[in-house]
Amino acid sequence: MKIISYNVNGIRAALNKGFADWIKSEKPDILCIQETKAQPKQIDSDLFAELGYKSYWFSAQKKGYSGVGILSKIEPKHVEYGMGIEKYDTEGRFILADFDHFSVASIYHPSGSSGNDRQAFKMQWLQDFSNYIVNLKTKIPNLILSGDYNICRLWIDIHNPEKQLDASGFLPEEREWFDGFIDIGFCDSLRMFSNEPKQYSWWSYRAGARQKNLGWRIDYHLVSDSIKQH
Repeated sequence: MKIISYNVNGIRAALNKGFADWIKSEKPDILCIQETKAQPKQIDSDLFAELGYKSYWFSAQKKGYSGVGILSKIEPKHVEYGMGIEKYDTEGRFILADFDHFSVASIYHPSGSSGNDRQAFKMQWLQDFSNYIVNLKTKIPNLILSGDYNICRLWIDIHNPEKQLDASGFLPEEREWFDGFIDIGFCDSLRMFSNEPKQYSWWSYRAGARQKNLGWRIDYHLVSDSIKQH
């Protein structure tokens, strides 16, 4: 089974840039999408159905902002929209699909880069998210939490780490949260296979960062320890 997580930075823009062709090429069984920036009625679900996918969307109340989705070749037994916490659910940040032996979430964690208020919102989200997942794991032990975490977990997950210590996304308290979250029973799937540095998932548009591979790894599949052998 192939599960992919992808922050598309606007699903309509992505479709205009060949997203459907990419899906045809990659053939994921489950595709977790973040930052759709669209309401469900603005997304061409018929197109995804033609590609063989059931599609599920959870959008922000604010138009053109945030939003998550899951495409799946396998029809879920149940889909949970949001975490039941209004201030987060209005931003469309969490959707969970239950299958026979595991559940998969598509998650778009807040960014704190726009200022102190949003950084405080992000830190409160992280605590509330941890509490939600701890409770969820008592009911669904086998979880795959896929998405844009907006945090670099390790020093090897960011370019020039010594210069980024004051940057939202690499703050000591954010990395401390990430270590603690891993400790409640998850593994970082990439690091099961490789401990090489410079494996990034996001690059600034500035100064040719992508070409120079000056990036950040902020996107993850966190997998319950109970199924990490798979």
